[in-house]
This record gives sequence, C-alpha cells and structure tokens, in this order.
Amino acid sequence: MNEKEIAEIRRRFRPEKSNITRIRGCYVNDQREIVSEFSQPLGLMPQEETEELLAILKKTLSGAIGKNLIDIEFATQQVLEGEEHKLLMALKDSSLESDDAVREFYGRVIQTLDMEVHYLILLAYDQYDVPYYTKDGEKQEDSSEVFSYFLCSVCPVKLTKPALGYYVSENSFRNIRTDWVVSAPELGFLFPAFNDRSANIYNALYYSRNIAENHTEFVDTIFKSEIPMPAAAQKETFQAVLEETVAEDCSFDVVQAVQGQLSEMIEEHKNNKEEDPLVVSKKTVKGILESCGVSEDRVTAFEEKFDMEFGADTEISPRNLIDTKQLEVRTPDVTIRVNPERNDLVETRIIDGTKYILIRADEGVEVNGVNIHIS
Repeated sequence: MNEKEIAEIRRRFRPEKSNITRIRGCYVNDQREIVSEFSQPLGLMPQEETEELLAILKKTLSGAIGKNLIDIEFATQQVLEGEEHKLLMALKDSSLESDDAVREFYGRVIQTLDMEVHYLILLAYDQYDVPYYTKDGEKQEDSSEVFSYFLCSVCPVKLTKPALGYYVSENSFRNIRTDWVVSAPELGFLFPAFNDRSANIYNALYYSRNIAENHTEFVDTIFKSEIPMPAAAQKETFQAVLEETVAEDCSFDVVQAVQGQLSEMIEEHKNNKEEDPLVVSKKTVKGILESCGVSEDRVTAFEEKFDMEFGADTEISPRNLIDTKQLEVRTPDVTIRVNPERNDLVETRIIDGTKYILIRADEGVEVNGVNIHIS
C-alpha cells in the first residue's frame, strides 16, 4: 500500500465516517492468561470515548512506510491452502462474528507474543463503499466496490504512577489513585490490503511502533511470511557493510556523497508526489561509490557483502539507511552535527602529519550560548 491508500483508510476511523459498529477483543495479563473478553458496541458508548477508541485503532496505520508500516505478501499456495490465511479470511468473511475463529486467533497471538506486560487485543471490522472518481478528480455518488476489512491492534495496558492532584472545586490537594491505562498500539495489521483502491487478499499491511523491533515471532505465527529486518537494524547493517568493504576508501567525501545523493532522491520523490514508495537497490549505491572513485575490487566486495546481509534482489527504502535531517561527525571526544544541506562547510585534512576535521565558521559562532569572535 502507498501513502495515499493508507491515508484513505485512516480517514475511516472517525465516528461520522466509519461503519465500525463494535469492537471485539480480550484483555491478557503478563502471565499470558485471558482475563476477560469483550464485544463493545460503539453506539452505546459516549462520543468522546468512541473517538478515543477509534483514535487508538487509527494509530495502527501510522508511521513511515518501510519503517513502521510493512507490506506482508502471501504466496499463492498460502492463499489456496494455508491455515493462517484461512483463519484471516474466516475473521473477515464472518465480520468478526465467528467466535471459533476469533478465539483461535487470540490463542495464536497469546501463544507467540511475549509482551511481559498486560495488553489488549482489539479487533474492528469495517465496510467501506469505495467512491469512484472521474479522470478530472470529480467524485461520483455511486461506489465502485465495497472494501471489507478488519484491523487488529495490540495495545499495552500500563499502570499509572501515583501523583498529587489539585481539585479546584474542593480547593484541596488529594492523591490521584493509580489506574490501568490503554497505551498506543505496539503492533497490529490490516487485512486484506487496500491496493489500487481495491481489496488484495494476497497482502496485509503490518504495523510495528518500534522500528528496532518487528516481532518476527508474531509475523511468523499469524502470516507464516518473511519480514524485512527492522528499519533500525537495516541502517546499522548498511553502515557496517559500507565501512567494512570500502575500508581505506571510506573517506568523509564517500560517506557524504552516499548521504547527499540518497537525500536528493528522497527529496525528488517527495516533490514529484509519486505514490509508490521509494526504494533503492545495491546498484544504486554501487553507482554512487563508482562516481567517488572507489576501486573496482572494493565496489565488488560491497555488492557481495550486501547480498549476504540483505539478499541479492532486496530493495530498501533509503529513509531507512540515512538520517536526512542531520550529518553527524563523531570522534571519541567530540560530536559535530551538521545541516545536511551545508555539508560543504566540513572537510577533513592532514596538516603537518596530524588529521583534522575542519569546519568553516564565518559568523554566528557560539560557545555555551555566548557569541564569540575568531581573530
């Protein structure tokens, strides 16, 4: 799913837009025991609570594509015969009304997911009359199809800390008691995917709040599908591959070029408002290294190491590989953060046999907040 498709479904999670009539779920303690099950009709809830509940579910469709939101793809054989896919279809086709399917799903989640905290499994079913738009962007009254889907959110439930509160009406201070509070989703998914504004039962959209942890055990149990390494791990692995294979040729200029050209690609993709997510392959980075004069042997070593760590045909979001907001230069004792658009202010040089990082400082230099003059 692309950003536009995700945004279209996200807009469903408002009381006036949604066809969600109730929320099913269960409360699980830190011993992996179901404490209670519930089926909450939204129509009987106060509007404020309904809005808060839908807002929590909506967060399962938030974050960056390729980092927090990851496409899960089912093989054809899975769709035809896989038990995991049959269970997801049973949940969808029954509009979450099948108690057997719902409890089977709860069991699979609880069996494999080790949260070490209390949590809720929330399930919501919706039917979306997908509007049809003419070529000139005009919305038609008749829907082209109905997109039936369900959303799963796994939300930690945490105990608040005691605190002192002031009650204006009583003009007094009192301790606020501790209570259990539902947190934002830790993980979840949408099934089926909404591709080309239509249902795609060959895909699901998976969400993980923490880009350093994608809960592979959950993905393996629920989808029986491979998932890319977490975004944070992709960045660390890419940096290690670059450092190890380019070796002595891994200069400031080379790293700066990789950062600069990938940033330009990200900016161009954004300015062109392209709908499909931006991805790069090893060939993209290979071209950058060759343009910097890195030797052929080391470029080849980079390709081989990339294949080993990521896979030969893997394409990665460049946003997972670099930080577009800053360029950081670090020594054991000094850290310098530079606006990536002004990396021309930094250079490395050897003076009288000593290695230096040089920063051009024309004006506006401060030390501990005090403006100084360089004579």
